[in-house]
Amino acid sequence: MPEGPSVRKFHHLVSPFVGQQVVKTGGSSKKLNPASFQSLWLQDTQVHGKKLFLRFDPDEETRSSGNNPLPELLQKGERKEEAGDQKQTLGPDSQEISDQSSWSLELVHSGDTGSECLREDSPAGGAERWLQVSFGLFGSIWVNEFSRAKKANKRGDWRDPIPRLVLHFGGGSFLAFYNCQMSWSSSPVVKPTSDILSEKFHRGQALEALGQEQPVCYTLLDQRYFSGLGNIIKNEALYRAGIHPLSLGSLLSPRQLEVLVDHVVEFSTDWLQGKFQGRQNHTQIYQKEQCPSGHQVMKEAFGPPGGFQRLTWWCPQCQPRLPPSEPEQVQLC
Repeated sequence: MPEGPSVRKFHHLVSPFVGQQVVKTGGSSKKLNPASFQSLWLQDTQVHGKKLFLRFDPDEETRSSGNNPLPELLQKGERKEEAGDQKQTLGPDSQEISDQSSWSLELVHSGDTGSECLREDSPAGGAERWLQVSFGLFGSIWVNEFSRAKKANKRGDWRDPIPRLVLHFGGGSFLAFYNCQMSWSSSPVVKPTSDILSEKFHRGQALEALGQEQPVCYTLLDQRYFSGLGNIIKNEALYRAGIHPLSLGSLLSPRQLEVLVDHVVEFSTDWLQGKFQGRQNHTQIYQKEQCPSGHQVMKEAFGPPGGFQRLTWWCPQCQPRLPPSEPEQVQLC
């Protein structure tokens, strides 16, 4: 599942198309009519957490000033790679997960069917409209090339994935959206104070949320307080902070909560920097059998009652549980 750093990279790849007109469309979407984008102008892009917002207008106009999605220290790396990024693609990182079947194992139970949720199928009325793009489990954006099959499907066929939406611009350039959920809205839903990669991220609000009387692994995935934080960041931050995923936030010291938030921001920022510098993301606990100290890693699905159950990796020795419980048994992967 693309997390905040990946969606920020999607935003980086789409941004050069701002100010260009859609000259041809395509795609398999039945709920979002691809033809409705014909002749529209892409005027702005914004990013928040795991969502990307694209503004389309029927007329060419001056680009509006959107939010700057990247801290200054990351913009330096962005400018260096801008020329080469036009042919770069970004799906689930190959170093983190080898294929989509691994992604499906991560979400044990979900009420999301993956269907698109649309208010309307086109930006009618001539007013500026924003396309909200959510990436779900397997969503990705490809620039100037299409995704190709990496393995045979269950039937043994080598069929290339079919994009949900394709937008062609002048000069032969295009954007291809795969497995995305898209809907029109009158304005982007952006709350920088909850975005873990925003310079306006509100640490006090995050710390207050973590201090609740519930397992911290539940709170970390709550997008109201940690927008852009996904399962990889959750596992890595908890391990590096030495906190058991089921520890109640109300039993952790203020210092422990501070350290946890520090690792959330640090790991997320380093992951994003790595994307712009061509470095792979190296995890210490996520999908590992042993932690860096050589201890056996445990794996189990955790989540609030009736909610998402996400696979969680932790080391019982490096991450003692609060309050202490019965001795934990190693879970076989």
